[in-house]
Amino acid sequence: MTQRALDPSGDEPNRPSVPSGTDRPVMIDAGTELDPVHPVELPAPGGGRGLTAAEVAERIARGEINDVPVRSSRSVREIVRANVFTRFNLIIGVLWVIMLFVAPIQDSLFGFVIIANTGIGIVQEWRAKKTLDSLAVIGEAKPTVRRDGVAAEISTSEIVLGDLVELGPGDKVVVDGTVAEADSLEIDESLLTGEADPVLKHAGDPVMSGSFVVAGGGAFAATKVGREAYAAQLAEEASRFTLVQSELRTGISTILKYVTWMMIPTAIGLVLSQLVVKDHNFKDSVARTVGGIVPMIPEGLVLLTSVAFAIGVVRLGRKQCLVQELPAIEGLARVDIVCLDKTGTLTEGGMDVTEVRALNGTDEPYLHRVLAALGASDPRPNASLQAIIDAYPVPDGGAWTVTQALPFSSARKYSGAAFDEDGGRTSGWLLGAPDVLLSEDDPALAEIEQLNQQGLRVLLLARAQGPLDDPATATGAEPCALIVLEQRLRPDARETLAYFAEQRVATKVISGDNAVSVGAVAAKLGLPGAEHTLDARRLPTDPDEMATAMEENTVFGRVTPQQKREMVAALQSRGHTVAMTGDGVNDVLALKDADIGVSMGSGSEATRAVAQIVLLNNSFATLPSVVAEGRRVIGNITRVATLFLTKTVYSVLLAVLVVCFQVEYPFLPRHLTLLSTLTIGIPAFFLALAPNKERAHPHFVRRVMRYAIPSGTIAAVATFVTYLLARHHYTGPGSLDAETSAATLTLFLVSMWVLAIIARPYTWWRICLVAAMGLAFLVVLVVPWLQNFFALKLVGAQMPWTAVGIAVIASAALEYAWRLVSRRFPV
Repeated sequence: MTQRALDPSGDEPNRPSVPSGTDRPVMIDAGTELDPVHPVELPAPGGGRGLTAAEVAERIARGEINDVPVRSSRSVREIVRANVFTRFNLIIGVLWVIMLFVAPIQDSLFGFVIIANTGIGIVQEWRAKKTLDSLAVIGEAKPTVRRDGVAAEISTSEIVLGDLVELGPGDKVVVDGTVAEADSLEIDESLLTGEADPVLKHAGDPVMSGSFVVAGGGAFAATKVGREAYAAQLAEEASRFTLVQSELRTGISTILKYVTWMMIPTAIGLVLSQLVVKDHNFKDSVARTVGGIVPMIPEGLVLLTSVAFAIGVVRLGRKQCLVQELPAIEGLARVDIVCLDKTGTLTEGGMDVTEVRALNGTDEPYLHRVLAALGASDPRPNASLQAIIDAYPVPDGGAWTVTQALPFSSARKYSGAAFDEDGGRTSGWLLGAPDVLLSEDDPALAEIEQLNQQGLRVLLLARAQGPLDDPATATGAEPCALIVLEQRLRPDARETLAYFAEQRVATKVISGDNAVSVGAVAAKLGLPGAEHTLDARRLPTDPDEMATAMEENTVFGRVTPQQKREMVAALQSRGHTVAMTGDGVNDVLALKDADIGVSMGSGSEATRAVAQIVLLNNSFATLPSVVAEGRRVIGNITRVATLFLTKTVYSVLLAVLVVCFQVEYPFLPRHLTLLSTLTIGIPAFFLALAPNKERAHPHFVRRVMRYAIPSGTIAAVATFVTYLLARHHYTGPGSLDAETSAATLTLFLVSMWVLAIIARPYTWWRICLVAAMGLAFLVVLVVPWLQNFFALKLVGAQMPWTAVGIAVIASAALEYAWRLVSRRFPV
């Protein structure tokens, strides 16, 4: 089997591929014992032709196929169940049924609102599911399987028991199997065992689904497929659509937990107060009791959070961005450091050979022949080798015979091949990083430094003096030529780097290339701090010292895969939220450990498998859209959460005041349904989906409650004062309706002022939104049939104007409270 090598300069192969968003390996305890591999007939030695068409058909008929369901989202049934069967829907559903029996239909409107909200949530998540599923199909892994001696890419679900699956650098092992062919095959099983060191595999060794190839190549026979594969069920579970494990949703869950505990005793006290202490109409008592309980529940908050996330997935999907875990939208918005790989991120995959400089008097025509032979030795060349192939095609005489191949490893920084040349001569060659293959005092390094400072990539071609797999071969190799490659800068990279700088997100370029060369490329793109370069071989090993070096420098070269992982951990130890981008197998460990992993669609299967976000269009310029979407979700949900929890606070306090003062609860459910719709429901829907570029801040619960508690307290006190004054002002039949109307007017005006504060900074549509809600309430007050429907009729002039005056005082108190809170409790 011919070996496929990685980029000898330190970066990964940029071969066309599509992302696998559906088969995600997960971490298993290092002590977990792997299941034994079921015996299966391996291809005959020397044959390696794989199964025949008849054998494949026979296995399919027996059901021996990799039939694990491939899903990136919840099923429709799960979506419906998750949105319908919630704790608060149960509470509201019971109260709604009670109201249908004891009160007019207008007091049951809150139930219809919940049905509408639940329906909206289901539809929006279903849309997100369709988007995710369609992107997952586009990005499904296509392993290469050999059948009847012919290698072809097939869907993962089409693999059958006994199939011969080919492996190369960056390929992911999709089912369990036994190695049939191995050519310096090294497999990383860290995603299963936690051990980062690659394992050298030989024929007959087991391989497990969820591991991936870091070097070499080979093939394995599938011994376990479908649900029997070791990582299949775990991978399926890990790839599902999720709305959990984020600060935003965790914070909301925390709030809802406390609301529940606060609501239970308050509701019990209200029930006893209205049904036992007050001696009036039973049905009216029930209606007012329910009217006091329902607004305590911030039922729309969870819905709007889900809708905001789901719409974010749809929006990003349209930009060819696959979000494999929904919290990643939020997470990237909180990131303050982005670590970038150069190749595939700042530069495009393609390169051009600009010059070959002969060293030590080597004959140039002979060098061209050697380069042609190296290019021909790899059937699936990477970007730099493809540039060499384009520049030096195989001459008419044919390629030399390959007798030995040394795969590239990120630790070695070079690859090699040995040939039988024309005329019976033999030779061995190394191709890789000059500063690794040359001694520190070699005069050629000064020449290379000048080229690196121009942003050019330089490879060294050296003649090996011994076996390629001998570590001493590199130190004794004879330098023969410098191959100068020019990289193509991404046209959108400059703008993207400028965006992160503007948003105060630090950018660190981490590459396997020469640090000076990488710094020159970064400088061309205008990256701030690009002049601060550091060779990773000089990085301190102490985590704290490494963290300091990471914060002080911007560009890092000659970084090994393990160092990338350590660099991410060092930054995280300083409290940074770190995003890591990459497309090669040497990025996998760092991607997995970073707070947010971002993979290019053309990257290796392993990187796409561990990343939370996959950029299907391979465009680094898509990242600002993800950041913007996350900021929209976080900022807007913070706004609307304040609205919902202000209502919860004033509802609980009003209930407590009613119990303490032993009076009728002032509102029927219809009143609070109207107020909630106009001051919270409709405005929150528009505010939750509006553009928002505000920088994401931590401590969601504290930020929301610091405003909701004073706002709800002021609203409750103002409303109850108006209610008590109205009880003294109105007497006789119908007095309770008049008292309720006056209290409703105060509560509406104060709630509108809370909405007006939250809607800032004002834009034309925000002003129109607030004005429209006020106008809608005015229409209810002046249209007779709406007055009767909502039982709202202002009686006389003195008490309504008193209610307005109290609302004005309360609004002034709100302004003062918000400014005081902002100063005393900053974010």
